[in-house]
Amino acid sequence: MNPYLPDHEYIPDGEPHEFDGRVYLYGSHDKFKGSGYCLLDYVCYSAPVDDLTDWRYEGVIYRKTDDPENKDGAMCLYAPDVTKGSDGRYYLYYALDLMPYVSVAVCDTPAGKYEFYGYVHDKEGRRLGERPGDEMMFDPAVLTEGDRTYLYTGFCEAENKAKHGAMVTVIGKDMLTAIEEPRFVLPSRQYSSGTGYEGHEYYEAPSIRKYDGIYYLIYSSIKFHELCYATSSSPVEGFVYRGVIVSNTDIGIDSYKKAEVPAFYGANNHGGIIRLAEGDYIFYHRHTDGTNFSRQGCIEKINIEKDGGIRQVEMTSTGAEKDYFRGEGSYPAYMACNLFCEKEQTYTGDPGTFLGPDYPRITRDGIDDPDETGYISNMVSGTVCGYKYFDIDDLHSIRVWVRGFVDGDLSVRIGIKGSTLGKVHLGKMNFWTMYEISVESITEKAAALYFEYRGSGALQFEKFEMIKRG
Repeated sequence: MNPYLPDHEYIPDGEPHEFDGRVYLYGSHDKFKGSGYCLLDYVCYSAPVDDLTDWRYEGVIYRKTDDPENKDGAMCLYAPDVTKGSDGRYYLYYALDLMPYVSVAVCDTPAGKYEFYGYVHDKEGRRLGERPGDEMMFDPAVLTEGDRTYLYTGFCEAENKAKHGAMVTVIGKDMLTAIEEPRFVLPSRQYSSGTGYEGHEYYEAPSIRKYDGIYYLIYSSIKFHELCYATSSSPVEGFVYRGVIVSNTDIGIDSYKKAEVPAFYGANNHGGIIRLAEGDYIFYHRHTDGTNFSRQGCIEKINIEKDGGIRQVEMTSTGAEKDYFRGEGSYPAYMACNLFCEKEQTYTGDPGTFLGPDYPRITRDGIDDPDETGYISNMVSGTVCGYKYFDIDDLHSIRVWVRGFVDGDLSVRIGIKGSTLGKVHLGKMNFWTMYEISVESITEKAAALYFEYRGSGALQFEKFEMIKRG
């Protein structure tokens, strides 16, 4: 389900790569209740190529103090990427949060202990990003073909005329030395007129893949919440804007709501695609606890057409599940793919700010504690949380575990504005308390379930259990 890692884990900026019959997931590492982005060391998870629901923790692969410029640990490890070099070793490209250059670490295995290797530099040994006239080397993405590695970087605030867009630098066989200078491949907002990128210009978070002769450059646009993509037949030029793959607000999806209406509280986004034998997937992240700084990884199935086209997909709870959930058993409330209230709000707010007391959020009691479980907090009157998708054939009732000093009704329905299946009245509760909602007999194989609270106080929602008839 989504999020696909344990709910105490916060791995945003996910880059999936297939190595040696497994999918390895690399990303930055947030801390719940953290004061900023990417406060923790890099860890890695992996899964079988035929089951992206079976993730295994591989441990810490690189510590922020491993970089010789960061021995005191004062800087954070921002979004990384990994590629396999022509020598068979694995190279981790990353950037420290206060530095304009890219660092590299190396390991003999995909998820072993990476050792610092060096900095990306020009033929004279000068670090790229520090030379006069250089633009910041940020959010590295890498693709190796033969003895050449293509490194994509860039950070472009929408109103900054000094930032021109995403860059690609060609790195030689040593995985450090630029054999071709950086060139711009995606435009920033200031330089997008007439390019086809208008309204979806490059902001940050490049990710590169190649399938069937087509290069896919995924990136986060100036809208912040969406991952867009461009394609080309060359890794260094000719990228054409193609569209949005996923938004962590579901803006752009008009199948169950109006396209411009947000259905989750979003902020920045970063991720990559992967093609496996069983299908294509996009990795991205969502925001929790009402801030920018507690991000969790999510997956959605996508379909890459023969011409390279990818239609935007909606956020779901099922994620990498092959179909839909069985309409029985227990499910955690934190896997909600939609969460909103009557006061429409797209973003969690600027970094360092809090969504505020008028909005619900996904949170937890323990900080990075695997013995605690996440839940939805602050469900004020009119709050709706949605889950997709369930086989609810022959559903008898739904048990819910809730708490809070409330006086109101919790109802459940099919679809965001669909028919009500049932509701229950809730009273004041200090501890998690189970209520049972009897539902009308219904037969549906792929139902979206939405819970709505109406009443006084702010409800907390831990989990629900679906009971079949008979």
